Amino acid sequence: MNVIVVGPKGKMGRLITQIAAEREDMHLVGGVGPVGRDYIGEDLGRAAGVGTDLGVPVVDDLKTIIDQCDVMIDFSTREMSLAVLNLAVQHKKALVCGTTGFSPEEMEHFRQAGQTIPMLYAANTSKLVSVMSRLLEIAAAAIGNETDIEIVEMHDRWKKDAPSGTSKELGEVIAKALDQEITDMAVYGREGESLRQENTIGYHSMRMGDYPSSHSVTFGGFGERLEISHHSYNFKCFASGACDCAAYAAQQKPGYYSVKDALTF
Repeated sequence: MNVIVVGPKGKMGRLITQIAAEREDMHLVGGVGPVGRDYIGEDLGRAAGVGTDLGVPVVDDLKTIIDQCDVMIDFSTREMSLAVLNLAVQHKKALVCGTTGFSPEEMEHFRQAGQTIPMLYAANTSKLVSVMSRLLEIAAAAIGNETDIEIVEMHDRWKKDAPSGTSKELGEVIAKALDQEITDMAVYGREGESLRQENTIGYHSMRMGDYPSSHSVTFGGFGERLEISHHSYNFKCFASGACDCAAYAAQQKPGYYSVKDALTF
């Protein structure tokens, strides 16, 4: 399948390009960067640090290459991803988006795109995090109503949004298992006199150094607690999962898909 990587110079884009270049089922046909960046016009392999030229360019105008691809992988910025989404719908191209920080109204655009294209949105493309979500479903259904639930997430100092998109998705999994809405349950941090309220999920975000990603969910009971956690040591697990998601999306009919659909187990 022919693949375009959006944001190939970013921490995720570089790894996605490197992994896609090694896969026998993927052929890279271009990269897309923001207007004005000094690597526009460079070979994609050189820009992404693959170690060899790939014979395709990095451009700043997606329209010039979009018809060459079967699927696009986008881990860029909120603004750029929304523009990519519009073009994907116009040209009927499959899209995998892992950018976070969208408003509920903006997320609705991604869901609606599924009526026209194979649209796979995932705040986290790790297969192990997908397994973690399944475990949370089981735990929430079994003990969610009799425990206090807290979510703690840690990312590098440069992450813009808080809580992370992954922690929001984990909270949604728990809320759904309890037949509730996360918007009615979420409490973001605490300060001063702040007793725990029933039927809430506490969120706590840490930002430090270059730590890739850590998510821990605690079900606190009396005299005991259950913790379900995922810790990444680098971003390669997410990039590999993103390529797996793209391979899946490229073969699908129009629809709104998730990592749970792509990374079956």
